[in-house]
Amino acid sequence: MSEGMESVSSRTHPTTVGGGPNGQHTTELCGQFQMPLHYPRYTRDDYESMPEWKLDCLLKQYGLPITGNVEQKRKFAMGAFLWLN
Repeated sequence: MSEGMESVSSRTHPTTVGGGPNGQHTTELCGQFQMPLHYPRYTRDDYESMPEWKLDCLLKQYGLPITGNVEQKRKFAMGAFLWLN
């Protein structure tokens, strides 16, 4: 391996979580991001009336940027999470 290159296994961080024979087992995580288990199920009306703090929490939970004013955050969240019908 050349200098400056590292293997994927050296970039992952073992994390102990519940389960396994002693109530714990180790999983490998890459970085700090973990995808939440559920996709948000808000409607367009929900996003349009959602307070800024809730938008911030939602975007942060999915590892998305929390920049701009509240209208920009709403537009971004709707673009990221609403499916076109």
